[in-house]
Amino acid sequence: MKASAKLYTLTYDEVKTYLWATFFVACNFVLPHVFHLIPQGGIIFAPLSLVILAGAYKLGWRVGLMAALVSPLVNHLLTGMPAWNILPVMTFKLAALALIAGFTAQYFKKVTFALLIGTVLVSMLIGGLGELLLTGGVEAAIQDFTIGWPGILLQLTGAYFVCKYI
Repeated sequence: MKASAKLYTLTYDEVKTYLWATFFVACNFVLPHVFHLIPQGGIIFAPLSLVILAGAYKLGWRVGLMAALVSPLVNHLLTGMPAWNILPVMTFKLAALALIAGFTAQYFKKVTFALLIGTVLVSMLIGGLGELLLTGGVEAAIQDFTIGWPGILLQLTGAYFVCKYI
């Protein structure tokens, strides 16, 4: 028996859009605390990206984009993390991921590992280029691939599971 994934494209005039975005912002507040218990856990696992990828792919780019724009700011205001100088870069990367994930799901109307891999790689490329333009630092743009590969695997498997089975 094959499980069929239900994907949605919520609009700004639906209350569900704001409720789900708020839920993802809350998840993005809790998850970093868990992953920061591991040394360099935030850099390695990128927990905000996992939530944004799954949310935008499952519920649409609007939900993902709202959560991507608000989550880093809420975390910064409540905990001081991410640091102020990292905030624009992180917000840009998450917004790119949300838009690419949402549009990919909307266009293909299915969940596959290949689509998720493509979504993550394209968003990382765009995010890395944005980080390079915003900071001028090549090292930081590359560390998502070198240090962050466990997080990429977590994003892919977690988002696949959420989108396919929840």
